[in-house]
Amino acid sequence: MENSIIDLVIRIKNGYMARKPTIVSPYSKYKEAILKKLMKYKFIEGYVVEGDIKKSMTINLSYEEGNPAITDVKIYSKPGMRLYISYKNLKPVLSGFGYSILSTSSGIMTDREAKKTKIGGELLFSFW
Repeated sequence: MENSIIDLVIRIKNGYMARKPTIVSPYSKYKEAILKKLMKYKFIEGYVVEGDIKKSMTINLSYEEGNPAITDVKIYSKPGMRLYISYKNLKPVLSGFGYSILSTSSGIMTDREAKKTKIGGELLFSFW
């Protein structure tokens, strides 16, 4: 897979659409940082890293009264076209009901955290 972040986000979205309780994804530190943000805002229940040499992550999906926590995803940065954005140009996602994930010089941040710390970066994806 050329872009592992797109792969992770699509796996999570497809898992929710299929109403699966868990999904499995290959491990990387970058993916783990994104999962920590999703877990902080209760879009996933948790994850477990398994394996010694070839690691994988089992991600527990979160449902509220049978409804998935994530209903849709919009991917911005792709391998052929990276999208970098200033904190001044960040807009609320779905009138504040969703989040955007950015890769900044200070690590992975949501759009609200980036505005608060006044840091821009690569706009990876939005979800709601």
